[in-house]
Amino acid sequence: MTTDLARDLLTDGFERIRDGVPQVVKGLSVDELLWRPDADANHVAWLLWHLARQQDDQVAALADDDSAWRVDGWYERFGLPYPPSAHGWSMSSADVGRFSVADPDLFAGYHAAVHERTVSYLESLDAAAYGRVIDTRWDPPVTVAMRLISVLDDAAKHLGQAEYVKGLVTRRRP
Repeated sequence: MTTDLARDLLTDGFERIRDGVPQVVKGLSVDELLWRPDADANHVAWLLWHLARQQDDQVAALADDDSAWRVDGWYERFGLPYPPSAHGWSMSSADVGRFSVADPDLFAGYHAAVHERTVSYLESLDAAAYGRVIDTRWDPPVTVAMRLISVLDDAAKHLGQAEYVKGLVTRRRP
């Protein structure tokens, strides 16, 4: 596979996530974004935030950079009750319940910033970079290409979950 093809395929996948985030938020009130199907379920807002945070942190680590969350002021804009390092992994149901948001447009804005950084990183890669081993704790060892696929896969799963919860929310409307 050529470097251009790899970059084009990954960019296309990440663009699908970028395009999907605002579509999930569209038409939902703040209360609907925070609605949980049951007491232990994730709501749309948390799913979209986590989707963006995991992509932001993992791509930033690959690029040996800091996250948009920290350097571009998204942490302050969201004003969440979590430390700046929080990204959603291992959060309890109570942690998810503490999530709040005043401006639904933050999700699309933050993810768009993350997407720009992701594409910029992809454009910086050459063929050798995709094969660089970044984690030897696994068999086979994890390469940059494998990590990027993992990030994209996680984002796609969380986008699908958010779309599903949105469907549940909208079906509750009178």
